Amino acid sequence: MTLINIRNLGIVLGSRLFSRLNLVVNAGDRIGLVAANGRGKSTLFRCIAGVLEASEGDITKARGLTIGYVEQNVPPALSDMSFYAVVLDALPADQQESESWRVDVVLESLDVPEALRQRPLKQLSGGWQRIAMLARVWVTEPDVLMLDEPTNHLDLGKIAMLEAWLNALPRDVPVIISSHDRAFLDTVTNSTLFLRTEQSPIFPLPYTRARAALDDADAADERRYQRDIKVAEQLRKQAAKLNNIGINSGSDLLVVKTKQLRQRADKLEDAAKPAHLERSAGAIRLANRGTHAKVLITLEDAAVQTPDGTLLFRTGRQFVCQGDRIVLLGANGTGKTRLVSMLRKAIEQPEIAQDGIKATPSLVLGYGDQALADLRDAETPMETIIRRFDIGDQRARALLAGAGMAIELQARPVGQLSGGQKARLGMLVLRLTNPNVYLLDEPTNHLDIDGQEALEGELMAHQASCLFVSHDRSFVRAVGNRFWQIDRKKLVEVESPEGFFAAAARIE
Repeated sequence: MTLINIRNLGIVLGSRLFSRLNLVVNAGDRIGLVAANGRGKSTLFRCIAGVLEASEGDITKARGLTIGYVEQNVPPALSDMSFYAVVLDALPADQQESESWRVDVVLESLDVPEALRQRPLKQLSGGWQRIAMLARVWVTEPDVLMLDEPTNHLDLGKIAMLEAWLNALPRDVPVIISSHDRAFLDTVTNSTLFLRTEQSPIFPLPYTRARAALDDADAADERRYQRDIKVAEQLRKQAAKLNNIGINSGSDLLVVKTKQLRQRADKLEDAAKPAHLERSAGAIRLANRGTHAKVLITLEDAAVQTPDGTLLFRTGRQFVCQGDRIVLLGANGTGKTRLVSMLRKAIEQPEIAQDGIKATPSLVLGYGDQALADLRDAETPMETIIRRFDIGDQRARALLAGAGMAIELQARPVGQLSGGQKARLGMLVLRLTNPNVYLLDEPTNHLDIDGQEALEGELMAHQASCLFVSHDRSFVRAVGNRFWQIDRKKLVEVESPEGFFAAAARIE
């Protein structure tokens, strides 16, 4: 049963985001929506929800259809309300007293602890705020559910819960999900729409298989284009030869054939379309200055503690060696970020002794945290680069442009940039630091899929030595070659991350 029919939809907001979009949403569909940052995913959702008018084309919905749209951000008006009140408030006023049980049912299905339900939203983590927005929409029992980046701020446990919750929904409820989490899309979708400027292909496959099919289709388009251009060139060469013969011999027939060949070449060139070339959101490049040291960091049973001195875990005897790409695994609150902070201090401030941690003196650190705290909100990208590195204005502008910062963005305060733009600026800072060891805390936060894959490729290509924390399962699997897990107040090395992932998903 068709619930939504989108025909030749196009959006122009300053520049063209997409055009000629055709999509049919049927009962039971689970559609993953994939595109680079700023390419129109949220805009498309707003069009489907009826909040925004499309520039061209039309959207037809089944009569009486209700759409539940879970946006990325929490409306400021809700921040002082309790978790429970936020969800209850979504019900019509005449139902809030008699049907408040609906709220309890939804909160139970989403595993929301009783202790959190009466706390103001502003006191909760970003992950629980995301869950509250989902509950607020689902309690209204919509016919179609649209989720915009639902895994943002969620740890692995909450992502696993969300995956299970989505897969347990009634099969006739269609779900459209915009996400950069590749493993999540593979688990909860059965179709993938790649949103593009000209034409947006859709495949009846989850993300990874759909991406392979898309790459094959793009490669076939490129081969077809090159073949057509080559044939057109050959026709023009033949036409030129015939034209010369015709002129020399005075043959009207050859002149006519020359014209026909040129017309065929023109027709081929007009019809030929190059393969889709994705507009880059900004290049991600890293550097690795190298070091002769084999052992970069030595841990001698260091104690990782909270600020008040409570022991979180001990490291035992561990080594970070050249070429290691170590993933630090552990549940939230077990001390991952505390250990990263201790390692950072040991490298950057060797004069301050860190009990149980010894860093090789030749280390130059590349550090990036999930909040991008090293970037000053009041500074512009230009000021950030000029202040930190000895390069001139012209070179700084060229580097920023290569990282996706147009001239107008280069003069905008960092605090006004999008998450993706900040992430690419942070990656440029890392590159210019020219480190020989990286400490990265959630490096894929705010990066679109192209950015994630570029970062993976750079870390692998430069054989970068790094230790990182990440909830991105695809990134962990692609990059990590060693895995440290915090388990019962000890740091232990494990063969792979799969046991930790399974435990986070409550799989026995």
